[in-house]
Amino acid sequence: MIDTRRVKELWRRCDVTARDFPVALLLTVVPLLPEFQGNGTQIGSLPTRPYDALAILVVALECLPLTVRRRWPVVCVALVSIGFTLDQVFAFHSLGGTALPFALVSAGAHLRRGRRVTMVLLSLAYVGFAYALDLAGGQETPANHALLYLSMVLAWGVGAWLRNTRAVEAERRRHVAEATRTAERTRIARELHDVVTHHVTAIVVQAEAARYLTGAPDRLDGILGAVTDTGRRAITDLRHMLDVLDPEHDSGAETPAAGDLRALVEQTRQAGQPVEFTEEGAAAEPSGGAYFVIYRVVQESLTNALKYAHGAPTAVRVRHGAQAIEVEVADDGTGSRSGSPGGSGRGLAGLRDRVEALGGAFSADRQTDGGFAVRAHVPTATEAVESAEVDPVASRDERATSVAGAHSRR
Repeated sequence: MIDTRRVKELWRRCDVTARDFPVALLLTVVPLLPEFQGNGTQIGSLPTRPYDALAILVVALECLPLTVRRRWPVVCVALVSIGFTLDQVFAFHSLGGTALPFALVSAGAHLRRGRRVTMVLLSLAYVGFAYALDLAGGQETPANHALLYLSMVLAWGVGAWLRNTRAVEAERRRHVAEATRTAERTRIARELHDVVTHHVTAIVVQAEAARYLTGAPDRLDGILGAVTDTGRRAITDLRHMLDVLDPEHDSGAETPAAGDLRALVEQTRQAGQPVEFTEEGAAAEPSGGAYFVIYRVVQESLTNALKYAHGAPTAVRVRHGAQAIEVEVADDGTGSRSGSPGGSGRGLAGLRDRVEALGGAFSADRQTDGGFAVRAHVPTATEAVESAEVDPVASRDERATSVAGAHSRR
């Protein structure tokens, strides 16, 4: 059996002249058939002349240039116009006259340079055509000539409309591609931020602590072991992220789930941060991105606690509900700022975007006791849809104000 998709692909790969040639050849052959001779366009009321060798040349000049209608539109419309003029002056009145509207539409659609000059020259050529037809004995009235001219202008206008339509569509696709690239770059930046910042912050804090334990070999060995473990986890997470970004990798790659939160908390404890972890309810089977978002919220919050409240008691509370997951990460503000570089605020802004994309609610604020708390309400798939229908777009001013306040510390 013939693979039609392969045939279509091969046809699209052919040069435009090869794809236009069959139509040009068909329009050349059909007017020369006995039953179609003299049944074409007739201007000037001249008696139809029997076909001869000259008629074959005129029809060929009138139709075959359509082969290059997209490659060289000016050449095409010029040759077809000459052929059409000869067809009418010699009164062959062939069906090949239909090639002229095709040529005008193609010129209007595919001509890139000198469009106005071409239009002016074609208009002047039409005046010459009307004069030559009158010398041959034609009896067309000025009104008929004006009507024919307007029909040719209409054909050009159709081509110009097609050209503008293609340009608008190309611009739309360009914007879509640019928006897609921007969204992908933002997503990659968020993933890199979440993965790298957390592990590197833990390593910096642990390394700082190791400087003061040179006199306690046992404790120093434990700290260095924790640094090694953190580095290995960072490498593992980076490899996982690169695998997800690789288009050739299995799309079913696993993402961090709620069960990884305990390991995340333990890692933060090893970095010297006292963390109390409380989990209420039973985690359901992972579905959608809710569990992944919760993991990122806890990860970024603990990273900020290590940076800005190192040593402060920190509480992580996760509650699994029937329709949503709620998480709160709060410190009491008694810790000290670590030596790790300050953040750009990208982490909290990224968390807000992640949570609100699922129809949830996110807040990051200072507490009255001087601490800092991050809270997130992440719906399951059903509640996310309902929330999105009620309030699909959050106010940009509100988001900007909230994030700006959080950035003063984070």
